[in-house]
Amino acid sequence: MKALRLILPFLFLAIIATSAKAQTPSTIEMASGLKQALEQATNKSTVKLSAVNGFFGDAAVKILFPPQAQKAEKTLRKLGFNKLCDNVILSLNRAAEDAAKQAEPIFVNAIKQMTFADVSNILLGNKDAATQYFKKSTTAQLTAKFKPVIQVSLNKVGATKYYGDAAQAYNKLPFISHINPDISDYATQKAIDGIFVEIALEELDIRKNLSARSTPTMKKVFSFADKVKGAL
Repeated sequence: MKALRLILPFLFLAIIATSAKAQTPSTIEMASGLKQALEQATNKSTVKLSAVNGFFGDAAVKILFPPQAQKAEKTLRKLGFNKLCDNVILSLNRAAEDAAKQAEPIFVNAIKQMTFADVSNILLGNKDAATQYFKKSTTAQLTAKFKPVIQVSLNKVGATKYYGDAAQAYNKLPFISHINPDISDYATQKAIDGIFVEIALEELDIRKNLSARSTPTMKKVFSFADKVKGAL
């Protein structure tokens, strides 16, 4: 797989050089078309997830209690703390929706930094090649940017208090393992995970559906990539 990634740019250039078809895009068009696609995918993802109920209303990315606290949630609900548990979940998702607004400039910068090798590897790569590129190139920046926003938002919408209250109520019970009342790291990671889930869906849509290719350059580049991949 590593060897394939190394030769893809050269294979791509060879195909371009030997093709006599008028519809073969130039290297500039390829870079432009892919970048347009990535800008579209990341913009749609961040706009969708930063809206009210962007996280909370989508089962694929909705943030629930941390795995280590789900036993505590079940216990608290049995004891009549349903409202408290519901408030925790809602406030976690509201914090993620706030943080998602910070993501787009980071993705734009990652797109600007792409090399032609990145372009060819993504175009001829797996169905989630662009998503994997973003994970590799932006996760650290997203974490640094999201963490303080998440913390402020958690405080603003009451998640810190709600989760702290839930943890405190559970930790008072006898014969149980105490849970950590700090929720910010978990919420930050889940917010980032949710954005990559959405970007992967947008990427797949562009790869699979002609109607999702919203510019002439995108149509030309991805149609060419489809033909090349079909011939490999």
